[in-house]
Amino acid sequence: MKRFLITTALEETWRVDEPVLFLGEWCQLYSRKERWAALDAEVLPYHWDDRAKLYDDYQYLKDFYERLLQDLTVQLNQIHDVDHSLRYWRILIGPWLGYFTQMLFDRWESIQQAVRQYDLSETIVLTGKDETLVPNDMVDFSRLFVGDEWNHSLYAYILQQFTSVNCIMQSRQDWDEVPAVSREITWKWRAKRKLAAWYACAASALTRHQDAFFLATYLPLREEMRLHWRLGQVPQLWRSIPPIRVATDNSQRKWIVAGESRTEFEACARALIPQQIPAVYLEGYDQLIGQTGSLPWPKQPKVIWTSNSESSDDVFKAWAAEKVEQECPLVVGQHGGHYGIGRWSFVEDHEVAISDLYLSWGWSEPRQPRIKPLCQWGSKRPLGIRHAAQTDVLLVTAVIPRYSYFLYSFIVAGQWLDYLDDQYEFVECLPESIRSVLVVRLYAHDWEWDQVARWRDRFPEIRLDEGRTNIDGLIRQSRLYISTYNATTFLESFTMNVPTVIYWNQLHWELRDSAIPYFEDLKRVGIFHETPASAAHHVAAIWDDVDSWWASPAVQKVLDRFKMRYCRQQGDQLDRVEQILREVMVVSDNTATR
Repeated sequence: MKRFLITTALEETWRVDEPVLFLGEWCQLYSRKERWAALDAEVLPYHWDDRAKLYDDYQYLKDFYERLLQDLTVQLNQIHDVDHSLRYWRILIGPWLGYFTQMLFDRWESIQQAVRQYDLSETIVLTGKDETLVPNDMVDFSRLFVGDEWNHSLYAYILQQFTSVNCIMQSRQDWDEVPAVSREITWKWRAKRKLAAWYACAASALTRHQDAFFLATYLPLREEMRLHWRLGQVPQLWRSIPPIRVATDNSQRKWIVAGESRTEFEACARALIPQQIPAVYLEGYDQLIGQTGSLPWPKQPKVIWTSNSESSDDVFKAWAAEKVEQECPLVVGQHGGHYGIGRWSFVEDHEVAISDLYLSWGWSEPRQPRIKPLCQWGSKRPLGIRHAAQTDVLLVTAVIPRYSYFLYSFIVAGQWLDYLDDQYEFVECLPESIRSVLVVRLYAHDWEWDQVARWRDRFPEIRLDEGRTNIDGLIRQSRLYISTYNATTFLESFTMNVPTVIYWNQLHWELRDSAIPYFEDLKRVGIFHETPASAAHHVAAIWDDVDSWWASPAVQKVLDRFKMRYCRQQGDQLDRVEQILREVMVVSDNTATR
């Protein structure tokens, strides 16, 4: 039977009068269930539901990324008449290049699988407004890649250039832009920003050319200010600066990435990268460099340290890449969970690769001498309450974009629905007396998964927090904290000494070999569970006397060992940071004088 191919949730590309094939779960918005449920439809099985394939593909894409980066280094140097190193371009374009090739491969594999497994009649390709789908910078790219329009464009390119599927061309209609994740703006927040801006302006006049530079270090503000004084410089409050917006110019994008294409996919990537590379790396490169030259930041910093600007902050990356070429050491700090625990992560690999020194929260890797175990700076402290006396149980959940993005050992795309089913199972396995005091904490940004509607339809009486309440307030009212995914959540609850139960599907949240023994210990004492049912049964068993379980010597011994490895607490963390930075600066000075 022939089926009409639907690649995204854009309903102007749908057919309702013939059998259809949805390319993935991202096509079926829950809010539009009445529309798609009435169709004669099948959903293509997701190729990365085979997690062994996902891991193998990640290894392949790492190799391809390195080959592309080398080839782009040569070409971008020629285009811009510069002579920058591979490391320079890795710092500046590496995050985008890695993200893009991994996303493109996912879209490629889905299309090729659909062509192999189904007799496809045709599909609709939207035309026009293509210039609006080229990102200006990394922040703009992050807005585009979660949306249906940008992904439709990628699928359309693959279908037109690399398959024989009949493509019906149709002009685009107007569409709504993907909204940026926003935060609630309070008068206190505005006042703090104004005060910080005033101080930053005044202090920047006292900046010296060789001052150490700190941006988004994640150190508490007071400690970061003290660190400036210890290093003999006036404390600064540096802030990110958005890159200039520039228009795309198709005449500058008529090239392909040179080099060997070993597969059709690689040929596709080499042809599409010049069409999709952010404008600040191509048309706006000179303006971007002009921005870095006019910054009030140090001209010859002895060290640069950031923990959250190395991927999306293009002005910082361009500035830091230039300083690194001048022998300034770049220190990158860990800024969340999953690092050191998950089996693979492009972001972790990238951050370690660009740094002279990588500061972890306690873990190390024998084959990565750049990784320096330190501590979880800025970690939350115990709230000073007796959690066993509280009434609620807090279930903290995750959500991800409907389309895959950069790769790490996490749920991908439609696998979020399997994750959601695990949360439902946990709730169903709880005794009614505990379920009645359960609070489900949702992620604030929804990416059109309709989390609230799904939970309400399944459990009409459930108490939901939509992710906007201060989580510390929810924790204060909770007897137990339930963590459901491998990220920062349980590391923070551990350091806050909140009784915590963790569960996730190990087929979706693979651990690296060095982390497995630590999680086996957590499992042995009832903290970590491999199934929702096991976690729910444990919650029920300890509910009436949480303290006896959490404060027991066996549990505390395991927790101490785990925290020492993955969220270490250091009473002298500022001393340690100062010592490490001084050591790096000494090495840099010695290198510069040779």
